[in-house]
Amino acid sequence: MEEPSAPAGLAVTARGLGLKGPRGWAFRGVDVDAEPGALVAVTGPSGSGRTCLLLALTGRMKPTEGTAEVGELRLPRQAAELRRVSALAHVPGVTDLEPALTVAEHLRERALLQRRFGSPVRGLLRGRAERAAASRELIDGSLTAAGLDLEALPKGPRTAVRDLERTEALRLEIALALLARPRLLGVDDADLKLADGDREAVWSLLASLTASGITVLAVCGEAPASASAITVSTRPHGETSDDEAKGAADALAETGRA
Repeated sequence: MEEPSAPAGLAVTARGLGLKGPRGWAFRGVDVDAEPGALVAVTGPSGSGRTCLLLALTGRMKPTEGTAEVGELRLPRQAAELRRVSALAHVPGVTDLEPALTVAEHLRERALLQRRFGSPVRGLLRGRAERAAASRELIDGSLTAAGLDLEALPKGPRTAVRDLERTEALRLEIALALLARPRLLGVDDADLKLADGDREAVWSLLASLTASGITVLAVCGEAPASASAITVSTRPHGETSDDEAKGAADALAETGRA
């Protein structure tokens, strides 16, 4: 079976990017300069529009002002094309896992969806055995890249999501996103409620993904110490106002209803 090439990351450029919700600005005046394969830490106080920026730069939300290009794709005009080459992990209300399902069930379901809707036409012409082997290879590669060892889980692949530790669940979500072989990966709340050791492990994981060629956007409370990470703030001046927090919440609510 031919080994697929590693995905090439996408450059991300934005100037004066802003997104306004029904009750105010979710974020405004954001500039981004990231080369392909960069690790971009999206920082800012809670409610300052970090998740909205993540969704805007992956083609899931429409900016109100400013300009943005991801690779050769211009936003918002080519947002649909961007969605096909980007993926999300750990975005509340968008990528939520089903607590009662097992890790294996999540992986099988996502691999089936990817094979049916995300594969090139030539992949659909393969025989059943070849398709199954390709799915296993894709799952194994994604798990390895995400650093998730199924055999180390309490019940192995049959472990329910509700029984996973915080970092295990995050690694699973990243593995599921990697099944789409994205060129741009967005991860929300990458360091939420993590001890120092776990936080360092997560940043090390995300850095390893960029080393493989993927561009990673990661929302965080605190940027990593690594000098190689690019920091982008959704709140460059002062603290988050109530109106901005409401604007971000409204914009996310609209996304959930879409």
